[in-house]
Amino acid sequence: MVELLAPAGSPEALDAAIAEGADAVYLGLKSFNARMRSANFAYSQFEGALRSLHSMGRKIYVTVNTVFEQREADRMYQLLKYLETLGPDGLIVQDFGVAAMVRDCFPTLKLHASTQMNIAGARGANALSRNGFSRVVLARELSFEELRDCRAGTNMELEVFVHGALCVSASGLCLFSSYLGGKSANRGICTQACRRYYHHDDKGGYYFSPNDLQLINRVPALVETGINALKIEGRMKSAGYVGTVVSAYRMVLDALAEDAGAEKLRGVITSAEMILRNDFARPKTEFYFVHKPSGADRPPENDTSPDWLNPSQDGGTGIPLGAILKLRGSGAGRQALIPLGPLLPVSGDSVRLHAANDRDRRSCRITTVEKGDASGPDAGVWIPVPEGFGPGDTVYLIQAKLMSKHYSRAIIPGSYRRTPGRDKAPDREIIVPRAKIAAGGEGLAFPQGFYVAVSRVEDIFILQSSRPIRVILALNRHNTAKLLEKGPLPFNKGEIIISLDPYFPQGEERETGDMIDALLREGYRQFMVNNPGQFSYFRGTSNSNTAVGANALGGRPGRTRTLGLIAGPWLYTFNRWAASFVSSLGADFFVCPLENNRQNLEKTIDAHYRSRVFITVFSWPVLFRIRENLGGVYDFTRFSGGRDEEFRLAAGEGGTRVYPERPFSIVDKIPFLREAGFSRFILDLSGGSGGKSGSSIKKNQYRDLMQSARNAVPLPDISRFNWKDGFYQEQAAQEAETPAADS
Repeated sequence: MVELLAPAGSPEALDAAIAEGADAVYLGLKSFNARMRSANFAYSQFEGALRSLHSMGRKIYVTVNTVFEQREADRMYQLLKYLETLGPDGLIVQDFGVAAMVRDCFPTLKLHASTQMNIAGARGANALSRNGFSRVVLARELSFEELRDCRAGTNMELEVFVHGALCVSASGLCLFSSYLGGKSANRGICTQACRRYYHHDDKGGYYFSPNDLQLINRVPALVETGINALKIEGRMKSAGYVGTVVSAYRMVLDALAEDAGAEKLRGVITSAEMILRNDFARPKTEFYFVHKPSGADRPPENDTSPDWLNPSQDGGTGIPLGAILKLRGSGAGRQALIPLGPLLPVSGDSVRLHAANDRDRRSCRITTVEKGDASGPDAGVWIPVPEGFGPGDTVYLIQAKLMSKHYSRAIIPGSYRRTPGRDKAPDREIIVPRAKIAAGGEGLAFPQGFYVAVSRVEDIFILQSSRPIRVILALNRHNTAKLLEKGPLPFNKGEIIISLDPYFPQGEERETGDMIDALLREGYRQFMVNNPGQFSYFRGTSNSNTAVGANALGGRPGRTRTLGLIAGPWLYTFNRWAASFVSSLGADFFVCPLENNRQNLEKTIDAHYRSRVFITVFSWPVLFRIRENLGGVYDFTRFSGGRDEEFRLAAGEGGTRVYPERPFSIVDKIPFLREAGFSRFILDLSGGSGGKSGSSIKKNQYRDLMQSARNAVPLPDISRFNWKDGFYQEQAAQEAETPAADS
C-alpha cells in the first residue's frame, strides 16, 4: 500500500493530518531541521506523539535535514542517541555526516535521504542504499518517465512530493539566501530570496517565483509505477491547510485501494480537486511531470514560458482580495479600504499584505470588518492594517475562520510524560567517537598550487598567459566532443580534471556515463564528483597500474595511482563525519564547500589531512540553477534586486544558472591558509563574464587575477560570502537546547 505522508509543523497540524487519514507524518524538533521557522515540537510533545501514533499504527519520521558544523558534532551525537532510545520510524537527513554517525554509532535508526541531498536518479539511490539508507525522497525536478525509470533501476523505497510549494532551484543546490546574508537553505533558514521582485532596465517581475505543485490527477500513475510514499509539503502551513490537502489525497488513494472503476475514480479525483481549491495556496502546476525541460529532446527555439513560472504573480500564497484603495485613522485604529468582490473577509480571517514592488510582506488576523458606502467613493470594506502599507498594496486571504476545521487531539492526553531517565541533565562528559576519514591520495598527481576552473574547452587557451598547475573543465556534450577530437591543447590529459555537474537527473544518467567512458578510454583519469550517484561510474574502473573501485581508492604502498576522484564543493563536507562518509564513497580529495568559513574548515580538517583539501579562493558561485533554458523566455541577462544587488542570468543547454555580479574572493587570505597547512587553491572562472560568448573573463583580466592570487593582493568590489562570519545564527538559542530539556 502506498504511504500518504503529511507535514506536521505543529501539534495542531499533526492532529489534522491524522484525523484526515495520513499514514505517517514528518516533523522537526527544536534543532537541526530545515524548517527552523515553523513551531516544531518540544521533546515532550514529540515523545507523546510517538507513543500515540504508534498505538494507532501510524508512523513518525523526524527531520534532521540540515548540515551541521564541526562544533555541533557533540550535540548532533546527543540528539541521535536520544532518538535511538525512542525509535522513530525513520530520520530524514541531508548531511552525509548524520548518515555516517548513524551508520557507525546508531545502526538501528533508519535513514531516509532528504530531497536536499539532491538524489534524482537510480544511481544516486543505489549509492545510498549501499551505505545504510532505506528510502530516498527524490528531487522534485523529474518527469514521470524519469520517475518510472528510477523505480525500475533501484530496489530502494522511493518517496515523491505530490503537493505544496516548489523551489525554483534544483533540490539542495541553492546558495542564494546564504550568499545574501548567511541565512542558508542548508541550515533551515532560507529567506526565499528567489520569490522577491527583480528588475532589469525599466521592467520588473517575480522572475523566479514558481507556482505550487499539485499531482492529484497523477496519483493513479504514481501508484501503478510503484512509488512507495506520496509526500505533502507544508511544515510552515496551518492545520487547516494540512487537513484539507490530506483529505483530498486520502480520497483518491482509498478509491484506488477499493479498485474503483475508471468512471468512479474520475469522479473521486474531480471531488478531490474541488477540495484542494480551498487550500489558499498559489496557482497550481504539475511542474516537470509531463513537461520536458529544455535540453531533454526539446529544441530551445521552441521554448515558451513554463506553466510553473509567472513573472506577473507576486509568489505569495492566498486568494487575492484586491489592492488597498485608501487609508483612514492611525495607530491601532488604522484601516484600509479594499474593493468589493466575490469573496469578502470576515472577522477572524487571516490575510497577507503584500507591498508594491515587494518592499514588505506581512500576515495578520482581521479583528473587525466595516462596510463602506456602496454607492459612494468608499465602496468596499474597511479592514485593520499595520503601519507600512497603503494604497496600491495587495491583500490576500490566507485562512478563513469559517472554513477552519477543529480536530480532536491525536496525541493521547497524559502521553506528554518524558521517557524514564530523560528528565535528568545530559551527560556532558559523554565521549563522542571520532570520525575516521578513509585513506586516499597516495600516488596521485595533484600538486600544490593554483587550479583554474573553466566552463569551455576554448577557455583553456586563455590560461596560457599565466599557467596554473591544473585545469578543471566542466563535463558537458560540447567539451567532451572537443576533447575527443584530439585537437592541440595547451595542457595534456594529466593536467585536466573533469568536473561533473551536481544536478544529476535520471534522464541524463546514460549520456553522462557514455561521456565518462569515452574520456576514460581517451586517457583522462582525474574527475571531480559532485553527486553520490556519480561515484558508481568509477566502481571497478581499472588501468594498467591499479584496479580502482569504491573500496580500492585508498591505493597500496608501492603502486602508482593514475585515477583520482575529488569530492566537489556540492558534496557538502561541513564536518569531519561528512568527510568520512564521502571518503568511503571513493573520494581521495575534498573541495571546501562554498558556504564554509575558515574557523569551521580548520576544525573539520586536521593538519595531517589538509594536503587533501582544495579551497576555492575566487568564484562567481552558482546561486541557484533551474532545470529549464529560460533564454527563450526572458530577454535579459542581467537583473537587480531591491537592495542594490546585481545578478546575471546564464541560460543554455544545461538549463539556467544565476550568478552574482560581485565575485567571492579570499585571494588575500592565501598566506594564512598556507600557514595553516592548506596548499591547493581553486580559481573558479566558470561563472565569469566578459570573454567570448560571455563565458569567461578576458585574458588580461585573468592574468591580473592570477597575479593578485600569487601575490595575495586584495581585490576590489568582492564578497567574502560566509568565510569570515559563518552561517547566520538566528536560532542560536534554540539550537543550544539539548534533548534533555524542554523549551
